[in-house]
Amino acid sequence: MRKQILSIGAILLSVLIFLMGSGLLGTVLPVRAHLAGFSDVVIGLIGSAYFTGFVLGCFIGPRLLERVGHSRTFAVAAGLAAVTPLIQSLVVNEAVWILVRAVFGFACANLYMVIESWLNDRATNETRGRVFSLYLTVNFTGLIVGQALFAVGRPSSYSLFSLSAIFYALCLIPVGLTRLPQPKPAAVPVLRPWRMFKVSPVGVAGCIAVGLGNGAIWTLAPIYAHDHHLTKGLLAAFMCAFAIGGAVVQLPLGRLSDHMDRRIIIAAVALLAAGAGLALAQYGGRGPVFALSLVALFGMVTLPMYGLSVAHANDRLPREMFVEASATLLMINALASIAGPTIAALIIAREGTASLFVYTAAIQTGLALFAIWRIATKERLIGENHERFEPMLQQTSPGALELDPRGPEHVEGAT
Repeated sequence: MRKQILSIGAILLSVLIFLMGSGLLGTVLPVRAHLAGFSDVVIGLIGSAYFTGFVLGCFIGPRLLERVGHSRTFAVAAGLAAVTPLIQSLVVNEAVWILVRAVFGFACANLYMVIESWLNDRATNETRGRVFSLYLTVNFTGLIVGQALFAVGRPSSYSLFSLSAIFYALCLIPVGLTRLPQPKPAAVPVLRPWRMFKVSPVGVAGCIAVGLGNGAIWTLAPIYAHDHHLTKGLLAAFMCAFAIGGAVVQLPLGRLSDHMDRRIIIAAVALLAAGAGLALAQYGGRGPVFALSLVALFGMVTLPMYGLSVAHANDRLPREMFVEASATLLMINALASIAGPTIAALIIAREGTASLFVYTAAIQTGLALFAIWRIATKERLIGENHERFEPMLQQTSPGALELDPRGPEHVEGAT
């Protein structure tokens, strides 16, 4: 195993460097836009543009991989990613930022696709689970470190934008020096969202709720923190606390859900998320201790929902359909994430930034009520597989799904 980890070390290092830049840029971008006088709706549109580009990248990426190969696709995507923050630091314009953020989303999708395809190619059945866990750890670490770096510069200057661009350029070096052979292009799974809804309504509803809610949080929470007079260090800590809260609790909560009807856990977690959101809206402005404690709690009950929803959906399907089902849910979530930031921005433009968490509370309450209704009217399927829970990344390409140890070695029914 050690030899295999060393062989993919360059790939994982590139992921870590890239996500440090993404974590930093994801925090500095909305704060800088807010300081520049962009309206809340425009900032929401910037967030929606990222997810729009990401969805397009997931569709176009496989064709690009097939045409030019993994190394060149990675180089093109990293180059695009490095250019975007530099443009945004030079041209502070609403239309330009929306367009550039969509380009960045497109680049991210292709980068994830290359990395995850490479990792999947190097993993064996015996090591797939450990490679997948290591990849998740690297993702969370890079994201949290990047958010913490927000404290090292002023969001009104070009320095933080330049730092994120440096990370995007540096991530090219480990991949450029790797001696790993080019993997074969992966099959693209069939996406059948209506069939997925008929099989697992609660699973689909959970992914939609996560897209509408979390897509808005990642885009607009830095503005909430800034408007509540958190210093740049505390603002960075605010975003880190949110991510750390979700990272810490995902696995224990998922393991608990392995031993009961997952719909009960989904309903309970959604109600807790609604309560935490309302508490943050009401009491988050009372001081840094309240804000950091409540946002950590909010992350604990908000971020695991995607993994729980995917696990519940896959409980109801044969294992050979795992990649198809998870890819369908990933795309449903991404499409909902396009709408989430803009809808939330329209609300906070009228009601203030605290209403962001009232908005997420309404979504989580709706999900909880739907799950409770399904529990009351539809018995748990007797033949459910109840696969072992694994944490899931919300922002990833379909390539990561083949790394998941719950999936089959070969995907059937792929095109």
